[in-house]
Amino acid sequence: MNINVNAIHFTADQKLVDFATKKTTKLDTFFDGIISAEVILKVLKPEAANNKVAEIKISIPANDYLFAKKQADTFEEAIDLSVDALRKQLAKFKEKLKEK
Repeated sequence: MNINVNAIHFTADQKLVDFATKKTTKLDTFFDGIISAEVILKVLKPEAANNKVAEIKISIPANDYLFAKKQADTFEEAIDLSVDALRKQLAKFKEKLKEK
């Protein structure tokens, strides 16, 4: 799986990029057909609390994709929430594939 991590309006340190990559890679254990993933990290209103946003878009076969966007106090928490949401979406997608 090809993973691309983008930080909008700030520079992400290597530790954060590695964390996002590691968490996103774990989605492979739930569904083998993931083609690529794009992780977008951004800060909304730097002076406010709960201002870190993580968006993850994963490409799957049949020109389809799944998307999750979560907001939290830290990027790590937002990434975790997004990965959990995608894990649930992947489970539903696998069920649909089995039905066909």
